Amino acid sequence: MTAAFDAVVVGAGPNGLSAAVVLARAGLRVQLLERADTIGGGTRTAELTLPGFRHDICSAVHPMAMASGFFRRWGLQERVEMIVPEVSYGHPLDGGTAGVAYRDLDRTADGLGVDGPTWHRMFSRLVDLEAELSQFTLSPILQVPRHLGTAVEFGLRILHQAGPWWDAGLRTEEARALLAGVMAHAIRPMPSLSASAAGLALAVHGHGYGWAVPRGGSQAIADALAADLVAHGGVIETGVEVTSLRQLDASVRLLDVTPKQLIAIAGDEMPVGYRRRLERFRYGGGASKVDFALSGPVPWQAEELRRTPTVHLGGDRAAVARAEHDVARGVHPAEPFVLAVQAGVVDDTRAPAGQHALWTYAHVPNGSTVDMTEAVTQQIERFAPGFRDLVLASRAHTASDLEEHDPNYVGGDIASGAPTMRQLIARPVVSTDPWRTAVPGTYLASSSVPPGPSVHGMGGAYAALSALRHEFGIEHLPRLGPDGGTTT
Repeated sequence: MTAAFDAVVVGAGPNGLSAAVVLARAGLRVQLLERADTIGGGTRTAELTLPGFRHDICSAVHPMAMASGFFRRWGLQERVEMIVPEVSYGHPLDGGTAGVAYRDLDRTADGLGVDGPTWHRMFSRLVDLEAELSQFTLSPILQVPRHLGTAVEFGLRILHQAGPWWDAGLRTEEARALLAGVMAHAIRPMPSLSASAAGLALAVHGHGYGWAVPRGGSQAIADALAADLVAHGGVIETGVEVTSLRQLDASVRLLDVTPKQLIAIAGDEMPVGYRRRLERFRYGGGASKVDFALSGPVPWQAEELRRTPTVHLGGDRAAVARAEHDVARGVHPAEPFVLAVQAGVVDDTRAPAGQHALWTYAHVPNGSTVDMTEAVTQQIERFAPGFRDLVLASRAHTASDLEEHDPNYVGGDIASGAPTMRQLIARPVVSTDPWRTAVPGTYLASSSVPPGPSVHGMGGAYAALSALRHEFGIEHLPRLGPDGGTTT
């Protein structure tokens, strides 16, 4: 009997959606299955607290989407209104001061006083090479870099911030805290190679493509991908939980899942040796989410923070490093690192007029069942006195709750696998084609494969290209642009 589809994609997160779009654009009959009742995965938006308050369920700010080769070819900014703020991110300190990273590198340097020249030297060359840097950081680590000089230059910056000498050259707490905040996104001990690499890449994009916020919420990205898929003949079904490959009506399967789910779904079809390699894959620190409905804007002591969507909370660099080490040791920090997003400062669709929806994550040990509402509230109140009085409602999701919401977040690990240096090479196994599994016709298309976590769609696009090449003899990426062409 002829299969109804040429390929089935399991999971409608950004990687599953990007994989399905690439396959459909190549002329294949594609079915996309999603366990939840709505598509989006890490790019969902919903009213979590009160009516009219729209909260992003996972990702809220998208520097990597702006840098993504897939999204740039697909024409993200032509399909979704991506609001790029003047201030990329900020980091308050006790006493009312703050480090502020403007998109304008010169303005950022001017605001950092004696550290301005050092900050400018650290980033000016990499910002000029941002497109080349993005090609390197969003490519498989075992692939020879197309721009070797850029890769070497970036590597030297990583080494400078990856060891006990990481404070060398920076004299102010504001500059040190700015770097600590972006590095903490990796949820890894600091200083370390993996935290340094992630943080420096994010910082470069903060002065380049920008830290964009989709108007209306991250769901807009998922909805635009889905619309393109359907326009090219794809079929989407929600509320379908896949527990076995035998459920899938196609011989080619792409799964936007972690190795843990892949093992369960593939079952006896998976060779024992490959299964054992997947079982060695490790998951990282967790995130505990708290969303707030507020009667007004957050009253930050540092006025500059009232204009940026993204604020990093945790105190000075040493305090942030202590908190991240606690998480790595399985301990809940007394003063956790908190990532806060106040999208309403640039997007008036997120809450009723004059009110605000505040999105926060606190870093916690993997598998945590602790409600972090009070700890997060205290951290915000520390730098924005009076915040507590503005709270109309809140909703908490522990790290364990996040896994129930999305099985890819194992133990609350929103990276779908610890982004250690080892697991940047073995993600999930050492291979020049890690998206192609040992199960015939089955491909892994998630954040658990290169180039790793964040909303960039590249993991899905690479998996689709691998499937096109091996299963259908198609060697080249199809046209992806809104007009049928490519967008650069």
